[in-house]
Amino acid sequence: MNVRVYVTPKHGILDPQGVAVERSLPALGFDGVSDVRVGKFIELQVAVPAGTPPDKARAEVDEMCRKLLANPIIEDYTFTVDEA
Repeated sequence: MNVRVYVTPKHGILDPQGVAVERSLPALGFDGVSDVRVGKFIELQVAVPAGTPPDKARAEVDEMCRKLLANPIIEDYTFTVDEA
C-alpha cells in the first residue's frame, strides 16, 4: 500500500521556517498570506500481507508516525493510505 504522511508543527509551537516564508512572500509580490506552517511530507510503500484488515494496517501506520515519523509533543500528523 502507498502511504503519504504529512507532518506539521502544532499550532502554538514556534515555526521559524513558516515565519521566514510568511515574511518573504510579500517581497515577491504575494500579499495577503498568513499563518504559514512548513512541515514534512513522507511517502512510504508498505507491504501488507494478504487478508490484513485495513484497520490493522492503518493502526500500524499510525504507530510508525507516533514512534518515528513525527514528534507528537510538538508536531501534528495526518496520513492517507492508497490500498491499490
